[in-house]
Amino acid sequence: MADVQPNSESPASHRERSARPASHDNEIESLEEFDRAVTAGSLAGRRIQSVDLTDRTFALLGTDTTEAVFLGCEMEPDAAAKVRAGGALVFPPIPGLPFDPYRGSLYGPEELFEGLTDSGYDATPDARAYEWYRRTRTDGDVFASMLRSVHDDAVSDALDEHLAGARVVGVMGGHALERGSAAYAGAARLGRRLARSGLTVATGGGPGAMEAANLGAYAAPFDDTMLDSALELLAKAPRFAPSVTDWARAAFDVRRDRPGGGASVGIPTWFYGHEPPNAFATHIAKYFVNAVREDGLLARSNAGVVFLPGAAGTVQEIFDNATPNYYGSRGEPTPMVLVDRAHWTQKLPTWPLLQALAADRPMAARIALVDSVDEVPEALARLSTGDGS
Repeated sequence: MADVQPNSESPASHRERSARPASHDNEIESLEEFDRAVTAGSLAGRRIQSVDLTDRTFALLGTDTTEAVFLGCEMEPDAAAKVRAGGALVFPPIPGLPFDPYRGSLYGPEELFEGLTDSGYDATPDARAYEWYRRTRTDGDVFASMLRSVHDDAVSDALDEHLAGARVVGVMGGHALERGSAAYAGAARLGRRLARSGLTVATGGGPGAMEAANLGAYAAPFDDTMLDSALELLAKAPRFAPSVTDWARAAFDVRRDRPGGGASVGIPTWFYGHEPPNAFATHIAKYFVNAVREDGLLARSNAGVVFLPGAAGTVQEIFDNATPNYYGSRGEPTPMVLVDRAHWTQKLPTWPLLQALAADRPMAARIALVDSVDEVPEALARLSTGDGS
């Protein structure tokens, strides 16, 4: 009997596999993409994420779905039975959830804050997702744990797609920074300058310094007076406590007054769900697992990270970012700029330890301590070339 090679396959099988889309290109996240794939003649091997297919029964009945995976797609029972019989996996929508675990795109502020105007923050999808998380995170239910993991992985996938090719600068800082303060205005001006220089601003997506940086990026396409008027309006609701509703409504008032602002990214977490996301990040990657969120934000900040004054969370982020720079685990070190000399050398003396870590290593030429936000863009530019601080 002739020898059989363990990985041999028939020419027909090889042609079928070769005709399937590459893994980075096989996701279908809208009806338009679905219709194009059907017109091309096959859904084989495709991953269809959270697309309502109830009006596409005829297409599903007549199209090859071999090894396709349908994630949270609504479809008629006949269509679902046919695609399963045709070799597809079908993960149906989960009823009663305040979020979509299979989503194929990032959140927008309008989606997370839907219902804010009429019913207040507690009625929004963001608040309801936080309540679901609080209710399920400690009960040991493996199903709830799986849903959180699937959701966060889907968000990471959408974030990578959104940021592909972008030069991303992270802006970190404390959530307690109040609207109306000089420091808040400074963080907003920084976000505007970074966005105008062609960088994509990414923050932790919450209130305080994070909101200010996203606000600045939103203001970037407008004349300078737009930011001044926005800061004045926002100062009427300086903090998110005691009323998230009033705080968020003020932000949407700014957006309605000046629609079409500049793009930026916010990466918040329901782990800190008492801190609402801000409405100035146009693209929001919200996670359940904070560790995934923290590492993902820093890892994607390929043009460097700016650390505004903050407390324990910001200190943690500094050393979370310093570790891969120290070991070179992500390649060349990326710039790190700490803002406010007194804060980082006296109040929370993080800078001396960062300097000690960096000594005699490549990252030494990629760290800087500056006095004010006005010095940040020049420092980032200098550090990106490895000229040192």
